[in-house]
Amino acid sequence: MRIIAIIIIFSLLGCETPEKKDQLSNLEISWEVVSNLEKEGCHARFAFINHSPNPLKGDNWTLYFNQANVMPQEEDGYTGRVSHINGDWFKFTPDSDHFIIKPSDTLKFDYYYKDALIKNTDVPLGPYFVVNEDQDNESIFEAANFKVMAFSRPEQIHRSRNDFVPIPESEILYAENEIISDLKSDEFSPIIPSPYHIERLEGSIELKKTIGIWADEDFSGEANYLQKVLDSRFQVSSVITNETEADIRLTRSQLENESGSEEGYELSIDNKGVAITAQTKAGAFYAIQSLLGLQDPSDELKGGISLPYVKIKDHPRFGYRGFQLDVARNFQTKETIKKTIDILAFYKINTFLFYFTEDEGWRLEIEGLPELTEVGGQRQHADMNEAALHPSYGSGPFAYKEGSHGSGFYTKEEFIEILRYANERHIRVIPEVNLPGHARAAIKSMEKRYEKYMELGDEQEANRYRLIDPDDRSVYSSAQSFKDNVACVCRESVYRFYEKVVDEIVGYYKEAEVPLEYFHVGGDEVPVGPWTKSPICDQLLENMEGMEAQNLHAYFFKRVVDILQTRNLTVAGWEETALHNQGGQIVVNKEFSGGQVVPYVWNNLWGAQDLGYKLANAGYPVVLCPVTNFYFDLAYDKHPEEPGLYWAGFVNTRNAYEYAPYNVFYTTTRNDSYYTPINQETSFKNMERLTEEGAKNILGIQAQLWSETLKGSSMLEYYLLPKLLGFAESAWSKERQWESIDDKKLRAEKTQKEWNQMANSIGKVEMNRLNSLFGGFNYRIPPPGAKIQNGFLFANSAYPGLEIRYTTDGTEPGPNSPLYSEPLKINEIPVKLRAFNSEGRGSRTSEPKNTNLNLVQ
Repeated sequence: MRIIAIIIIFSLLGCETPEKKDQLSNLEISWEVVSNLEKEGCHARFAFINHSPNPLKGDNWTLYFNQANVMPQEEDGYTGRVSHINGDWFKFTPDSDHFIIKPSDTLKFDYYYKDALIKNTDVPLGPYFVVNEDQDNESIFEAANFKVMAFSRPEQIHRSRNDFVPIPESEILYAENEIISDLKSDEFSPIIPSPYHIERLEGSIELKKTIGIWADEDFSGEANYLQKVLDSRFQVSSVITNETEADIRLTRSQLENESGSEEGYELSIDNKGVAITAQTKAGAFYAIQSLLGLQDPSDELKGGISLPYVKIKDHPRFGYRGFQLDVARNFQTKETIKKTIDILAFYKINTFLFYFTEDEGWRLEIEGLPELTEVGGQRQHADMNEAALHPSYGSGPFAYKEGSHGSGFYTKEEFIEILRYANERHIRVIPEVNLPGHARAAIKSMEKRYEKYMELGDEQEANRYRLIDPDDRSVYSSAQSFKDNVACVCRESVYRFYEKVVDEIVGYYKEAEVPLEYFHVGGDEVPVGPWTKSPICDQLLENMEGMEAQNLHAYFFKRVVDILQTRNLTVAGWEETALHNQGGQIVVNKEFSGGQVVPYVWNNLWGAQDLGYKLANAGYPVVLCPVTNFYFDLAYDKHPEEPGLYWAGFVNTRNAYEYAPYNVFYTTTRNDSYYTPINQETSFKNMERLTEEGAKNILGIQAQLWSETLKGSSMLEYYLLPKLLGFAESAWSKERQWESIDDKKLRAEKTQKEWNQMANSIGKVEMNRLNSLFGGFNYRIPPPGAKIQNGFLFANSAYPGLEIRYTTDGTEPGPNSPLYSEPLKINEIPVKLRAFNSEGRGSRTSEPKNTNLNLVQ
């Protein structure tokens, strides 16, 4: 009888799961922000609608989802609870007694987050159900019938009652765009970034069919690059020929410029042809980019090239012009990386910081440690304590699902291919391996390795690269809310692991025959609390007089510096690597100054506006990476449909352009992240100024693109462009006149005049080029501004050269809709407007208020 009873119980369980799955598949779920203004944080709501014929109970199932940069106020509700698991991973657990929905009924579940949520990229992502079949089995399937309610009310879009950033409605955009005026082609630079000196001459040269190229032997690689570009993009047949018959000549010669840069060049175009003079291969390469930039984008369809007569003498402002891409949180393919390198090179960016290790993913094959990509290269539903990565950023419960960006990695061969590709374009690739924080993918991978060798009975090998103290009971939460992402810096195996990874990567560079100078160690955002309850660390600290657990990060970093310096590598890291805790205060750690370590300084808010200057004055060579200007993952504006983060405000193309590296107090930092004006005189009065010697330590600047909200190549291009153009101008071109003007009013006038020139160049030249360059880019087209005043519709664009089209019947404007060219008399029908590029791709829709008004032609 006992055996029969067990069989009956398991049979019933087997029947329960398909029935529950069917019920949940017929469960419609909606989510919305109710308000951010009721109290500090966000009032959110799930609504569950039961479309099945039977009541749905809250037993044996859980709804999992991802939601970045938030933390719920975990309070038990009557019908369920939203709780945080780890990182951006959450779950809704229905109450088994009180969660009951009758057929066709709706159950609403209200709860609160500690932070405001204002955008479509803030919502729950990748929702899926887990049904518990029995103690050892579960059924996992995606929640297909899930929708998010629109953000439409002010209380859903403002972050708090102190958020003064205006919602970018069409009237606001119109006011912003009014300062932009249409310029003639000779009133703005024909090239971005603008050359130091350009003299435009009367006339142009036409190069048809066969184009001859000659180069000094040292520039043969650059000549071959030019030949490939001309043939592929301009439908011509170029050949390498002798100097007398050449249309384009590349000559090596000593050049002098005020910055002492070896990347400078001279470019002359006249009736004799094109003459390029440079001191180095890099200089010749950048001259080629300027040459290509002078060509009309429409030439690509003509089978020839038209070039204006011009004389250019040019060189970069900064030797370090960097761009960092995070491929760990959301993966990008090798092809996308190569296309990104192409556009970086075109705009004269010379450094690519490749960020491929994080909590949520390890993206580079390391020979001898296959677990790093077998485990760290993919995400799926997993127990938090399992040696696997759980879903993040909506990657879903299944690894390598089509359309998901949570899984993927680069093989050794692919990485070497990327290195060579970048090197041919004079871009150095800096690898970044982040420890001891941001290390969950590595930790879980090495735990899988530990388990494998323990099963084989080889305890020594199991512990060789282990990254945790299994007896550590420390409690902490990282900046991204991880509870288990910090390696145990007191284990010798951590340093063996680091040496192993570094040596393999160094070997990849050698095999690629590409130089490796910098190695970026990350080192940022180590939370408070790790190592405080670790027996291994307790034992280490007993022999380290005066050392406390909170400063073990500095101990780790010193060890890492030794590892890298013995391999003749320059150590780079985020700003935290040059700071330490002294009596509860974060101060400059002078131990690694004088060139040993290069800190990358991102924080220029919250009283840290002078941090980069402090480090430079203390003798550190510094790369400035200010979040308010160069964090391209921050949204262009506040509109809920504009993707991106906003924890430090919003970043648009003008922000990237309007950065004065040597005078941040009065030219760059005018408002806080909530748009509250900063009293510069009082707020910055006691901050440290950059000294003359300190200024010499500013290596350059870098833009960052983190990927929490970045899904696929199309979104990468949207976030990157046209922001990259503003950054390139700041990185390469000479100091803008407004940067050193003390008079506030005069500085504002000059800034506006020069930005207007930049906007004209972007809208009239670069956007047309980006339609086809390297296959074309999905750059952002800003929506038009519009207002209705005195019975007339007025509209304008952020970039001259874009077309504005409108409709009056409630439909979305398309590329063939009526073209707006002048103010229109209106009368009683809705009005919608969009901006379009020359290819017919459009912006977000603008709808001025009182759109129940008709247009009269």
